[in-house]
Amino acid sequence: MAGTRRKAGALAAEVNGFGLWLEQRGYTPLTVRNMLKDLGQVGVWLAETGLEPAQFDEQRAAQFLASRHARGCPRVLGLRGMRPLLSYLRQAGVIPLAPPPLTPLARLLEQYRGWMVDQRGLAPMTVLRYEKTARRFLSEHAVAGGELDLQRLTGADVHGFLLRECTRVSAASAKGRVAELRSVLRFLAIRGVTSLSLAQAVPAVAGWREVPVPPTMSVTDITALLDGCDRRTPTGVRDFAILMLLARLGLRSIEIARLQLADVDWRAGDLVVRGKAHRQDRMPLPDDVGQALAGYLTGSTRRPSLDRHLFLTCRAPRGPIRADLVGDVVQRACHRAGLAIVGPHRLRHALAARLLHEGAGLTAISQVLRHQDLATTALYARVDLHALRLVAQPWPGAS
Repeated sequence: MAGTRRKAGALAAEVNGFGLWLEQRGYTPLTVRNMLKDLGQVGVWLAETGLEPAQFDEQRAAQFLASRHARGCPRVLGLRGMRPLLSYLRQAGVIPLAPPPLTPLARLLEQYRGWMVDQRGLAPMTVLRYEKTARRFLSEHAVAGGELDLQRLTGADVHGFLLRECTRVSAASAKGRVAELRSVLRFLAIRGVTSLSLAQAVPAVAGWREVPVPPTMSVTDITALLDGCDRRTPTGVRDFAILMLLARLGLRSIEIARLQLADVDWRAGDLVVRGKAHRQDRMPLPDDVGQALAGYLTGSTRRPSLDRHLFLTCRAPRGPIRADLVGDVVQRACHRAGLAIVGPHRLRHALAARLLHEGAGLTAISQVLRHQDLATTALYARVDLHALRLVAQPWPGAS
């Protein structure tokens, strides 16, 4: 392996492991050689200064870089460039994992996060959203020294926070804040952090499900999004496969990010989808979606050998995509097609509207979208305006 003949000082034992670690994450051979050279320079510096590898951390990395600057070295990384090496050394156990001391707020949020996962079984993205609201709410009650003053929490404090949130978000998001706020207040009461259970003090947000028509997209617009992907490039092939899953199967962003290679059963022609609350559903895999996935997997993009996720980032360090990248894919597709920017969920709405227009019943659409409540699917009935006109009664007094 390149770099094994270099003097690496105190880190000589890590040369091969670091090189393999970089290759598995999709770094180019030139980048691997440069990073192995950096490892050698750090190892020599540690030996010269009498430091052990276990003592190397962000602070020592800054000292190393400063010494390189002082010597007038032509190529000196920034601290950001040292992150791969630091990450590897921690994963390899060379550097001990020593998390910084938690503030009272961080400690309480960590306990809340564990409660949501262990006791309530919430999905990761839901946990993240609930924790974000809890952080904003609890931060308002931090006092000097970072301590939290929650024993004197009142219903007025709860109402005031919710009113401030409602002024900056939509009605739909405000309803989400109600659920998120009730959750953290319920947790505080269960753990005895507050003497009163204030979850019932959170008022409901008025809203009428029958008023808005769910936004959708035409078949022409969906076709334009798909046609805009440059399938001659690795990124274009991947983005096309993601858009096909959104448009043809109505998958959510988090469901696409969770897909594993083993979830695709090519022989049976189906796909395992990991949905909300640890739910798993097996869905038929249409031919065109299967071809899009096969084109992505058999392309020229080199995959890290140890990663079993279906979709990976196209740049090093290669790894599983996050759910928000799906939104970026849709946004770029909208730019290329000259369409207004929409989110991934709009394609899910468009699928429901198309199925309804083709004569599918609400029960069938509910099964495709994997709704647990048929009332959620019933919202899409308002999209079929042509059918609604046929059954609409004349307005009283109209000619």
